[in-house]
Amino acid sequence: MVNIRNLQKSYGAFKVLNGLDMYVPRGEVYGFLGKNGCGKTTTMNILCNVIPKDGGDVILEGAEGERIKIGYLPETPSLFSYMNGYEYLRYIGACCKYQGSVESRVEEVLDIVGMREGARRRIKGYSRGMNQRLGIAAVIFDHPQLLVLDEPTSALDPEGRADVMNVITRLSDSGCTIILCTHILPDVEKCAGSIGIMCGGKMAVEGKISDILKQWSKSEVELRLYDTDESGISAVLAMEQLPFIEKVDFYQKTGVFVIRSEDTEAAARELVKVLAQNGKTPYEMKTVTESLEQVYLKVVNGNA
Repeated sequence: MVNIRNLQKSYGAFKVLNGLDMYVPRGEVYGFLGKNGCGKTTTMNILCNVIPKDGGDVILEGAEGERIKIGYLPETPSLFSYMNGYEYLRYIGACCKYQGSVESRVEEVLDIVGMREGARRRIKGYSRGMNQRLGIAAVIFDHPQLLVLDEPTSALDPEGRADVMNVITRLSDSGCTIILCTHILPDVEKCAGSIGIMCGGKMAVEGKISDILKQWSKSEVELRLYDTDESGISAVLAMEQLPFIEKVDFYQKTGVFVIRSEDTEAAARELVKVLAQNGKTPYEMKTVTESLEQVYLKVVNGNA
C-alpha cells in the first residue's frame, strides 16, 4: 500500500529525514513509532502532500492501479466549535463533493464512531475523546483506502482511549489500511500487525510485531518457592554456572528468582531438576518475555 524509499527532508541546515525507507502492507494497522523530533510528523505530512519532499520516492499502490484516497487526522484536530456534529459532517460532505447521499453517509460515519447521541450538541461542549471520534468520522467520510492517525488517543482518559481504539479496530476489520502514530505502546500491541521504529531520520527497525519480538526481545524465568531457606536459595543461584544461563538474581523482599537465559525452555527444565534434587517445591514458575515497549526503548536508546 505505502512504499517509501530513501525519503529526504531538511529545514535549512537541519536534516529531518535522512534516507527513510518504510513499507506499510495493505489492510493492516501499522504502528509508526519513535521519539519526538525523529521525523514522524514530517513523514506523515509528506505522505499526505501537506509539505514537499527534498528527495526519494513515495509510492502509493492501490488495488488494480486505483487512485488512493488518504484520510489524515492530526494530533489536535481543529473543528468548528460553533457547529454541532451533524452540521460539521454535512460541511465535510460538501467540501469533498461526496458523490452519494450526504445525509446517509453522515448517519453511517456517526454509527461507525459511536457519536450519534452526541451529534446534536455543539462541538464546543465536546470532550477530547468526542473531538477525536468526530475527527475520525470526518476523515473517513469519503471512503479513504489509507488512514493516517497522529496520536489519536493522546491525553484521553481510559474510557476515551478505549472508544477510539474500538473505532480503529472496526475500521481495520473493514479493510482500511491505517498508519497509527502513537507513544502508547499497549495500543499498538492491541491492534497493529506491523510496526516501524524511527531513529535519527531513518527507520531503525521495521516488520511484523511477532517477528520483531522474536528477534529483539529477551525472555527470563521467574520463580517463587514455598520455602526460601538458605539451601534452596543456594541451589538456584548455583545455576548461574551452567553454560546456557546468563544470570540468576534473587530479590529477597519479594522472594522472586529471575533466571536470564538464551534458552528459557532449557532453563525451566533445569530448574525443575535442581528443585527436585533439593526437595524444594515451586510456588510459581513462569516465562516472561520483554514487551514491545521494552524492545522499543532498547531500539531508540541504541541498545538493540
